[in-house]
Amino acid sequence: MKDLDVVGIGNALVDVMSHVRDETLSELGITKGIMHLIDLERATMFHDLLKDRTEVSGGSAANTIAGIAMLGGRAGYIGKVCDDQLGSVFSAGLAQLGIAFKTPALSVESGIESGRSMVLISPNGERTMNTYLGAAEFLSPSDIDSDMIAGARWIYLEGYRFDGPDSVEAFRKAVKLCHDSGGRVALTLSDPFCVNRNRHAFRELISGGIELLVCNRDELISMYGAGDLSGALDLAAAEVPLVACTASEQGAIIAEGKSRIQIAAFPAKIVDATGAGDLFAAGLLHGLVAGRDLESAGMMGCAAAAEIISHLGARPQMDLRKHFTDLGLQAC
Repeated sequence: MKDLDVVGIGNALVDVMSHVRDETLSELGITKGIMHLIDLERATMFHDLLKDRTEVSGGSAANTIAGIAMLGGRAGYIGKVCDDQLGSVFSAGLAQLGIAFKTPALSVESGIESGRSMVLISPNGERTMNTYLGAAEFLSPSDIDSDMIAGARWIYLEGYRFDGPDSVEAFRKAVKLCHDSGGRVALTLSDPFCVNRNRHAFRELISGGIELLVCNRDELISMYGAGDLSGALDLAAAEVPLVACTASEQGAIIAEGKSRIQIAAFPAKIVDATGAGDLFAAGLLHGLVAGRDLESAGMMGCAAAAEIISHLGARPQMDLRKHFTDLGLQAC
């Protein structure tokens, strides 16, 4: 009997969110809509610049795990923070949701701070992330909790964490432990630029055996060098048993072998697109854990994504279980 439904492994970050004008992005020399890696000095500059800001426990895989916990799932998380103020914000955010989190923190004496993502939200809801990885970058194989992994039905690996050789080794260790104990592995590609930086490591892990690939259209096309989404899906589905690809307002497509299931998007007013892919993964994995068919699991993913884009922040603000029940999806 597995103790946990899903364990996520990724960048343990605190989201520092603020609304900005598009002109501000231009003035700062930032490309809209993608994730930029920044150093501590620039992160401090952003923090001082953004007076109207909100700090919440975040990080892509952590957001997914939070969504699963809010749906009633038994969840765990592995990621690195420092024993500083932001590290406490991150840990408290998981503890409030009953998520198992035991990764040893780095000492403040290391000269490193907890990671944070400065999420700049444009008027149209698109988010531009400026991420200081900090302690998150130092996740290593020794941080992989063997008992936690062995006790999980699924593990969920965050593509952003491929930006670090020790973390890639940590992923390899986690995949082996998971498969050896009869669990299944899901991987998210996270970002097209992340794919470009780490394509070889991604391909190596994918060919080593994962059961679910979660991505969006641009990430999948970048991963496989295909000319269009259909071609990328064909290539991915030849390697991975399940491929779940989001396509913004067009919903999502789930590929299993030669089968394609189109899932319609749920209507929502876009306030902040931060975390849409993360919560899609949460709903999808929750459905799979609950034994739902692929179409139902995909609908859960799209419903969770629609909730998250309707407000500021990457954590649900409504009772997701009740929301799913109201939609006829029955979260339990």
